[in-house]
Amino acid sequence: MLVVEDSEAIREMVVEALVDAGYVAGGRVDGAGLEDVLEAFRPDLVLLDVMLPGRDGFALIDVVRGYGDAGIVLLTARDELPDRVRGLDGGADDYVVKPFLLAELVSRVGAVLRRRGAIPSAIQLGDVVLDIEAGQASRAGVVLELTATELRLLSYLAQQRGRTVSKDQILTAVWGYDAYDPNLVEVYISGLRRKLEAYGPRILHTVRGLGYVLRAQP
Repeated sequence: MLVVEDSEAIREMVVEALVDAGYVAGGRVDGAGLEDVLEAFRPDLVLLDVMLPGRDGFALIDVVRGYGDAGIVLLTARDELPDRVRGLDGGADDYVVKPFLLAELVSRVGAVLRRRGAIPSAIQLGDVVLDIEAGQASRAGVVLELTATELRLLSYLAQQRGRTVSKDQILTAVWGYDAYDPNLVEVYISGLRRKLEAYGPRILHTVRGLGYVLRAQP
């Protein structure tokens, strides 16, 4: 999911809380270039700060709606009823007023995703099973000893299964930003691949010059 919030402190706090809850999450400071991010990331849900520089959260609802069926949660310090009505009537799924408790926000996010049917209890690719609620993955019935980052990486690749994703897309989805050393992706892909292949043939493939793809079949 994607958090569009111009306050660095709030953005990082929300992204961290979502990641800790087992979601793949990334952040943006404003709506500039949001169309490109949505096209690449394809989030299940977008959290939009209403008071953004440039295009505000209300204006960005239509942008999000133009790139799939993602849920939308508005974040704002404006608690007036007309603002709430405007957001909900405009297509948002929920409206959270600042300051908010992170636990409540994460709960509301989960509720929106469940209503929209976007939270499967598990993802299965061949003999690999990713149990999102339990926060663990297994292959051929053996639980894999994955780090939290490897689990987020596998979760993202599983959600994009069969589709080639670039290093930049992975950086944005797993680490929450795209201006970072691409070699980091190679290191974690290598580690995840090694653990997956300890119990079966290769299903995480490198597509030369393009990125990586996770397939159910070798």
